[in-house]
Amino acid sequence: MQGGVRKRGTTWSYYFDLGKIDGKRKKKEKGGFRTKKEAEQALTAAMNEYNNAGTVFEQTEITVADYLNQWFDLYCKTNLKYNTQVGYLRIIQGHLIPKFGMYRLKAITPAVLQEYAVELKMNGNSKSHLVGILSVFSAALNYAVEPMHYLPSNPMQYVKFPKVERKPRERIILTLDEWGQIRDRFQNTRYYIPLMIGFYTGLRISETFGLTWDDIDFDKRKISVNKQIVKRNFGADVRKVVEKKGKKEQRSSWYFTTPKTFTSVREVPFGETLYQALKKEKAEQLKNEMKYGEYYTIHVKKIETDEKGNDMIRVVPIQKCVESPLQRIRLVCVDENGQYTSTDSFKYCSRVIHHEMHLAFDYHSLRHTHATLLIESGADVKNVQTRLGHTNIETTLQTYVHDTEKMAERSVDLFEKITQVKTS
Repeated sequence: MQGGVRKRGTTWSYYFDLGKIDGKRKKKEKGGFRTKKEAEQALTAAMNEYNNAGTVFEQTEITVADYLNQWFDLYCKTNLKYNTQVGYLRIIQGHLIPKFGMYRLKAITPAVLQEYAVELKMNGNSKSHLVGILSVFSAALNYAVEPMHYLPSNPMQYVKFPKVERKPRERIILTLDEWGQIRDRFQNTRYYIPLMIGFYTGLRISETFGLTWDDIDFDKRKISVNKQIVKRNFGADVRKVVEKKGKKEQRSSWYFTTPKTFTSVREVPFGETLYQALKKEKAEQLKNEMKYGEYYTIHVKKIETDEKGNDMIRVVPIQKCVESPLQRIRLVCVDENGQYTSTDSFKYCSRVIHHEMHLAFDYHSLRHTHATLLIESGADVKNVQTRLGHTNIETTLQTYVHDTEKMAERSVDLFEKITQVKTS
């Protein structure tokens, strides 16, 4: 590419050839520089930008830190859900950049990565944490191969993840007696309905607390799971959220988002017990709205745009006396005065169960219990899979079908019946 500098009057200019555009040769020229040296420096910078399609580095010289930040902006922000972005960025800023940020991307070899994998194990990281860190790095390196063409191949593909003894994850299954204690303790409180929904349907916590009354069909006795609710900072860059970890989030709000997976969109039938509880709750909410009048808290939905350019629904609380053009939404999980009972609010309920009732509990234990009771009672595993919204049946079998004493006894009884029939 031809280029140079020249003096025009009292100032200097640079120029270089852009090649042919529409059959005609074009030239880039810019003047106004006080000295020849300034014009030459500007020429070098302009030609570098032109040759690298706007990047300010040579592809072979980019550091890991610069590349990971570029990957996050180009890929993660446009393809991953908000909470996943936050998780990736914490790994990038907390692990990968401190360890590798100063090195050139091309210097990352399988040997370097293998040593890092062993180091993660020796530092006591759990298997899930180790795999999470290395998987994020591997995904970033894949992108460096294609479509960026910074690397000929992904060095992570040759790394053998070290074996880490996986501690069995505690899966809390409530007995019917324990469930009865919890149910009775929170009857006539804001936590009763989310507890009942979790126990009688097995919904995830984000699904339960995202329900509106439009999602509940009392005639067919089905709950339509078509969204979940998440907390996120509105109007803030993901990087700022990660940087402020541990500090109070001043601009956080609740948002409806798509369910966890495509199979999470489903209809979940429910029985008489939950039917009566929901009917009573809906009637109570209507009475409370009349009781509190203009001071009752209602919720409206505001359409905003996320970092991918997609629409998202923000749940905005306002007092009933405030006129708003926004469409009202009627949340199922609310307090007496209409205030939203969120997953954050529910933490108080969990603390009471732990410290006052001395029971092992988290909201997911309702889901575990629901699935286990169904399987123990002989429910079809395929139906349980659909009910829970799992993508494949292996997840249902491996995660929620537990080898309980009741299952073992039933297997013995079943075998006895089979052999008695055949030998009689």
